[in-house]
Formats: sequence, C-alpha cells, structure tokens
Amino acid sequence: MGLNVIMMGPPGAGKGTQAGRFARERELLKISTGDILREAIKEQNPIVLAAKAGMDRGELVDDTMMIAIVRDRLLRPDAAKGFVLDGFPRTVVQARALDQIMEERDNGPLIIVDVVVPEAELVRRLASRRICSKCGTNADPFGTAETCTKCGGELVQRTDDNSDVVLERLKVYQRQTKPVLEFYRERSTFRVVNGAQQPARVAHEMDTLIDDAVAAGVAIKAERQAL
Repeated sequence: MGLNVIMMGPPGAGKGTQAGRFARERELLKISTGDILREAIKEQNPIVLAAKAGMDRGELVDDTMMIAIVRDRLLRPDAAKGFVLDGFPRTVVQARALDQIMEERDNGPLIIVDVVVPEAELVRRLASRRICSKCGTNADPFGTAETCTKCGGELVQRTDDNSDVVLERLKVYQRQTKPVLEFYRERSTFRVVNGAQQPARVAHEMDTLIDDAVAAGVAIKAERQAL
C-alpha cells in the first residue's frame, strides 16, 4: 500500500522543508508542480512543452493542463510506493481530478496535511527570510549563519519579502486555497499541524498525525469493502 500525502500551508509555514524531510525519511517521491514541469521539459514531454509555450507568453497553466501533467507523473511505476505533493491541488477542480487519479492508482488513502501558522509569525519569518545571492538556496530560518551552507555565498533578503508584499501574498493564498481546504476538511484523512513550533516538534507532530490518518483511511476502506 502506498503512502500518499498532500502538503498544504501558506508561504513561510515551512511545508516545503517538511515535505522534503518526510519524503526522504519515508523514501517517497517529493513532487512539486515546479519539479514536474522542469523534469518533463527535459524529457520533451509534449503535454508540458505545450504548457511551457504558454508560460513563455506569460500565461498561467490551466487546470486541464496541470491535471494532465500531474496524472502522468503519479501513474508512473516509481510513484507506486507513494508521494508527497507540494503545490497541487490549487483549485477544487484539481482536487476532484486528484480523487479520480487516486481511484485509478488504487494504492492507499490520500492524506491531507495543512500546516498552520499565525499570520504575524508568517510575516516575521518571510520578512526576515534570507536567500543565497549565488545559488538561490533558502537559509535556515532558525539559523544564524551569515553565509550559505551549500556554496558559501552571501545571504541576502529576497526582494519580494518586505512586509507589505508578504501580507498581500498571504491574502492571495487564503483566498485561493480556502475552497480547497473546505473540500478536504471533513475527511477522516485530513490533519492540521501546528507549524509555529520548532522544526523538530513540527516533524514529530506531522509524522504522528500522518500515521494516524493512514490508519483511519485504511479502516474506512475496509469497512466499505465489507458492506
């Protein structure tokens, strides 16, 4: 049975870091929409090349195209063990399509994790976030290093991380994501993680809640099959 997880959360919540950690520790694919697009462009995937042509013209990737791209990736053999999705679904249309993909895969329940952090803390984190001026790696938000641990480059503040821009980004996220969260909220496999804690505490809470959600999902499937 696969372990299939969606990571949700606003900018600055740390969901990307936790998604990467969880995927490494459980030996799962960590899949973001950006990763899928870059990988598929290298492979000359015709679906993605069509999407790239539109993006080059400044257009957004529509639901139909994004669903096709994600479906292609999740139905490959190397995704059979499970995945951690970061950045998908972003709309209810995409969420419904993901349910259909999960039915096709028939390989374990879908676990939804919402990493929640108070707005004031998100603003503080994002406004103080630093990035390497050479390689673009994000610095450890809890670290004190002045140089990049990856390449030694200078750490600088991102130009789009001032307080006003951050607040607007958070408003956009809440507006766009609320319908998706409401779509999932009543499911037995939906879990909320307190992302305002230290990363190690977030990791422990997340692992415990995901394991609990997996058990709930398996139990419900067993009950349905028994009917």
